[in-house]
Amino acid sequence: MFKQYQLRDFRLRLVVFVYTITIVGILVIGSAKAEFQSQQVLGMALGTVIMLVFALTDYHLMMHCYWLIYIVNMALLLAVEFAGSSANNAKRWLDLGFIRFQPSELTKLFLILFFARFFTKYKESINRFRVIIASGVLLLAPLYLVKEQPDLSTTLTIAFVFCVLIFAGGLSYKIIIGVMAVMIPSAVVFINLIMQEGQQILDDYQFRRIMAWLNPAEYADDAYQQQNSIIAIGSGQLYGKGLYNNDISSVKNGNFIVEPQTDFIFAVTGEELGFIGCAAVIVLLALIVMECLWIGKNAREKEGMIICCGFGGLIAFQSLVNISVATGLMPNTGIPLPFVSYGLTSLVMLYMGVGIVLNVGLQPKKY
Repeated sequence: MFKQYQLRDFRLRLVVFVYTITIVGILVIGSAKAEFQSQQVLGMALGTVIMLVFALTDYHLMMHCYWLIYIVNMALLLAVEFAGSSANNAKRWLDLGFIRFQPSELTKLFLILFFARFFTKYKESINRFRVIIASGVLLLAPLYLVKEQPDLSTTLTIAFVFCVLIFAGGLSYKIIIGVMAVMIPSAVVFINLIMQEGQQILDDYQFRRIMAWLNPAEYADDAYQQQNSIIAIGSGQLYGKGLYNNDISSVKNGNFIVEPQTDFIFAVTGEELGFIGCAAVIVLLALIVMECLWIGKNAREKEGMIICCGFGGLIAFQSLVNISVATGLMPNTGIPLPFVSYGLTSLVMLYMGVGIVLNVGLQPKKY
């Protein structure tokens, strides 16, 4: 099983970057909400085992079962729809008694694997209308189920990753330009429609989040968390106030940020580790993305390249959106910061993805 791999092809740098940022996340989570730190450590340990298994298992075995991956993904999402557990007005989890997890997080990786094989299989006809329509239909089914949970942020993430995958798969620039020529004016019209009073397109909470971002003074009840996040990051200045500090002026210690261990973990990072800590997190995430793209560039087959591009795109998109929300550059939306935010399903999924990328790297082009 291992004879086909060469140790020199193992991308140790990627593993070092992943462990470093995960440890930073564990420390910050412990400072934000100490009761979640041990669970994140457990997630790292479990993720490590899964990463090693997938790193040493030929990813082609999964590619042969790509339809099974799609069916399992749909089954999990349907199980959430009919028998999922709820929290905060959202039904996103499956509770099996001994484990509670969020299938929509796994959907991100499952669809990367599925479409990597799908676009490779139809690489010669990817620009034909029937293939584009078929891939769109295959995307819309899980996308709809995720949106209905409701989970708009994950829906947008999956849609973005799909765009990365089909681009990496070889979609023609002519089609891309044509789609953009239609989508840009449509986006302008859509924005104008949702800004109208009494609009029925977005749910009320989604509309209020957008308005709170545009006009925080008028929508103070909805804008307070994002505004407090900005204050927290700024108050950390260059070096931060230090982990586990008891500073009475701390935004975190004053409980001015709800659930700081998840979506607003970057705010805690800024307050306690300062600009240097924030910069370190951003650099580590950028290095992980670059490693994924580099491995994809040197992949032996097209599907390996698509997997690496899709996974790198997933990390890049989630990082950009999470940090933009925490710094007030985008409306508030619930996207975790990869490897840093608390969440066992998310962390294990990311480690699984890293393992698959490492396996692609163990099978480089033969020159």
